[in-house]
Amino acid sequence: MHGAVDTVAEIFAWLGFGVGTLVAGLSLILYLVDGTWRPVRIVIDDAPEGRVARWFGDDGVGQAVLTAEQEQAIGHDDTADAFARQGSRDRLRLTAHSPLVRAVTWFAVGFLGVGVVSLGVSIALIFVRG
Repeated sequence: MHGAVDTVAEIFAWLGFGVGTLVAGLSLILYLVDGTWRPVRIVIDDAPEGRVARWFGDDGVGQAVLTAEQEQAIGHDDTADAFARQGSRDRLRLTAHSPLVRAVTWFAVGFLGVGVVSLGVSIALIFVRG
């Protein structure tokens, strides 16, 4: 019975640290690919193509057509706080960080947490039996 618990704890520790490290590396790559997003104050205007957000940024004047999700989040306001991608005049989002990067990061944290807990169980079992 004790051998099975040791084996399971060790397997979970290796999987937790191994997969957690790989997913953390993927998270870092996604973060770097996502680029730099600067906070901007947008003014919303109605246009033939839909509601359009315009802003002044470090790169000049920017403009982007709002998605249905962005329109719903902003509501009927004429201005809002948003984030524009540095180096682009037509990329806009309402959050500072990408939801994909945030989800993958939490996934990595979860796996690394499983590794830490499993390692703690393995160490505790050594002292309990000793």
